[in-house]
Amino acid sequence: MASYSSSSLSDIIFMLLFFFMITTTMHESEMLVQVQLPQASETQKLEKKSLASYIYVGSPTPQLRRLFGDSPRIQLNNAFKQPWEIGEFIASERDQLDEAERSGMTVVLKADQNIHMGLITDVKQELRKAEATRLIYAATRPEVYD
Repeated sequence: MASYSSSSLSDIIFMLLFFFMITTTMHESEMLVQVQLPQASETQKLEKKSLASYIYVGSPTPQLRRLFGDSPRIQLNNAFKQPWEIGEFIASERDQLDEAERSGMTVVLKADQNIHMGLITDVKQELRKAEATRLIYAATRPEVYD
């Protein structure tokens, strides 16, 4: 019976692992709006980031102001959208999740601290219509110096 050397097997596995780490990209949205998060006295970390969908609300970045003006915009993924398009966004985000995880889907609202509440209320109303009831407001902790 012939014997085979398995000493190079670990090298092959690490080479494949390295290849997949290099070629895999994480999906991140390009920021089209400027968001300065408000400060909160108490914050909590998001439990499962894989179940989070992000909505950004703020003024367009300086590069985009010439095209879109200074008025606040809603960013869903990599595009500006209107409030009535939030339901479609939530439906597509839910479809990407497994059936068992859909009830744990959380919407994270990253809104600039200077945005008027009217636009935030519009976003919340559309989230209610889409039955997206788990909503987290993103905030920063104040700097504490001793």
